[in-house]
Amino acid sequence: MTIRVLLADDQALLRATFRILIDSCPDMEVVGEATDGAEAVDLARTHRPDLVVMDIRMPGTDGLAATSAICADPNLTAVRVLILTTFEIDEYVAQALRAGRAASSARTSPPTCCSTASGPWPPASPCSPPPRPAR
Repeated sequence: MTIRVLLADDQALLRATFRILIDSCPDMEVVGEATDGAEAVDLARTHRPDLVVMDIRMPGTDGLAATSAICADPNLTAVRVLILTTFEIDEYVAQALRAGRAASSARTSPPTCCSTASGPWPPASPCSPPPRPAR
């Protein structure tokens, strides 16, 4: 099964880097790139990706609003959203949870975070957070 990924980030260099990494995986493909949240929602509706890798802060419609729109759309119930950000602010995490995101990760996290954050595939509940590991 190929995991179809939509990239949403206002920085072209980051989108290009994520595209190279994702395209290097035999079971993943990038199906679109968005430069803001509104475009991410439009492309999600067009391409129906399995996963949206979403920047939290973008001009215009931000990643939180776009995540809310994607998760509220009954035609996108299978789409998961992984929010990436350089901001490690608790309020952003809380807003992301309320928006219905699947997972969030700081851009400074190790690469293994993405496979952990995206959880089992296919997702059981795409717009709710993955279970927290036991401590």
